[in-house]
Amino acid sequence: MSVNEARILHRINEVQSAVTSLNQGVIQVSGQVAHVGQRAEETRNDLQQLARDFADFVKRSERIANIQRAETRVGVVEAQLENQFGHHNVVRRFATGLLQGFDVGLVSEETVRAVSEQLMVQNPRYWLAPVLVALGAWASDDQELCERGIQEGFRRSPDRTSLFLALVLRRQGRRDSSVRWLRQYLAAQDPHALGRNFAVILECISQGAFGPSGVEIVQERLDAWRAQLLTDEDRQQAQVGRWRAEMDRHVGPSAQPNFPRLAEVSPQWPQMDAALSHAAAHGALITKYAALAAEEITPQDRIEDAVDDILDRLVREFDEEELPLRREHAEHHAVIRNGGDLDAARRDLDSDLIALEQKLDYLTIQSESALNPGKIGVSRATQRMAVSSCHDWFARAHATFCGDYRQGLPTDVQAVFETTHNTAGVVFKLPRWTGSFTRPMPELEADLAGHWDRASRPFIDGLAYNWGRKVIAPVVVLLLALLILVPTAGVAGLIITMIGGGIWFLVLYIQSQAAAKLQDAVRELLARGKQDSLQQLRGAGAELIDWTSAFRREDSREPQVRALIGDLATAGAAASPYERRVADPGAQSGA
Repeated sequence: MSVNEARILHRINEVQSAVTSLNQGVIQVSGQVAHVGQRAEETRNDLQQLARDFADFVKRSERIANIQRAETRVGVVEAQLENQFGHHNVVRRFATGLLQGFDVGLVSEETVRAVSEQLMVQNPRYWLAPVLVALGAWASDDQELCERGIQEGFRRSPDRTSLFLALVLRRQGRRDSSVRWLRQYLAAQDPHALGRNFAVILECISQGAFGPSGVEIVQERLDAWRAQLLTDEDRQQAQVGRWRAEMDRHVGPSAQPNFPRLAEVSPQWPQMDAALSHAAAHGALITKYAALAAEEITPQDRIEDAVDDILDRLVREFDEEELPLRREHAEHHAVIRNGGDLDAARRDLDSDLIALEQKLDYLTIQSESALNPGKIGVSRATQRMAVSSCHDWFARAHATFCGDYRQGLPTDVQAVFETTHNTAGVVFKLPRWTGSFTRPMPELEADLAGHWDRASRPFIDGLAYNWGRKVIAPVVVLLLALLILVPTAGVAGLIITMIGGGIWFLVLYIQSQAAAKLQDAVRELLARGKQDSLQQLRGAGAELIDWTSAFRREDSREPQVRALIGDLATAGAAASPYERRVADPGAQSGA
């Protein structure tokens, strides 16, 4: 072998080693690129999860801070209420104790007079203090002091003083005097702007506390007010709106945990979920109002006990001066009750703030007595009577409630698949497929499977190694090498060209094997994706059947609610448990 041939063979070996190293480098880089692509996808998913976790953390932190601030403010407000108005509680307790002491004769006139005058000094602006002085003077037959006390109480709060005296006189069996004060109280009332204490009148009617003549007077006035206010359609709609809010408060939770596949694949799921949760309100309404309609409400055995309960409600009613603090107290409690969620607290607070308004129209007081008896301070008997009076608004609100959620039902329930799959740095995005569940399930499955095949086949075929394009450059180079080396180097040039071609073919073969492996991996991944989609489609179809059954079951209870509203319309007749009570023969007719 000549020196030139040896040099050529040496160069060929060097080229072969370089090509082999280059091929290994290409394979290694390809693996690294695929690994980097996979890691990039994982990093992107991790970042998205981190962002969601951080947002949840921020939300939880904000809610915890809201709760802490609300709890602090609750303590401050309660301290302010105690400091500014806590002494009123002493006067309120003394009022009831005074009346009960008169009944059993265990309290001396001197004690009553001394304590009432002391409370008057300690509560210079509170309406009840001078009224108690008047009661003490009445017990000791001091007409002048009694009249001055009543005048002062009337000056401070004409509504409460009139109502208090009407109840006290009724309690003492002085019905004529009681009715006169009742007339005076009613004559001074504006049905468009009644005080919160007017709920006591509804309580008196439900308890029959004023007897037949008093109930008749009150009922005539209330009927006149109702007729007057009902001419205003806006006021009626406001009450219907309050009862509609009552419907919304009984809406059930989301049913998504019970229908996970349907919720994931169907764009109509939000409407379906809303319809089912709204239909579930029927069961909650039946539970609540059927118990109210069926409840046996036993009146007190003695009129004194019934009137004492009503007097307690009257004297325990917040003064107008207290209402700003009471509203703030309710706002902070709503934040605590809703776990720091300010939006939920505002929604929850609406009814509380209505009950804490200084002035309400008569229709609103009726609705509030029915919907929030505890907030406005009335009994279950009064609540049932108020619901009876409001049955028309209840029925109208229920009808629109049902119409709205039924109207929101989708006319066609569809399944949508548009998924992304990533393996070894190769990303496949399934084109959007939409199918209607009105079609038979086998037909839907065949359509979705065909969509997968049509989309995945060209994608997988596109990953195949393109020998035709890859060999063009090697063939051209080898031809040039033959044209150049063979004439100059003879056989050695031909050998060199053949060895170079073999090396090049080996590189291309290795690349084609790598492409075939990637193609097989992608084919397997997409086959699994196709099967997952088909299983999800079948599961969603089965869940749609279950959802339909659940919705029909809940929606079918709507006639029961309508029938219950009709029953409530006749279940609230005012009780008159003391109509036949015989007045004390020694009782005087005047005050």
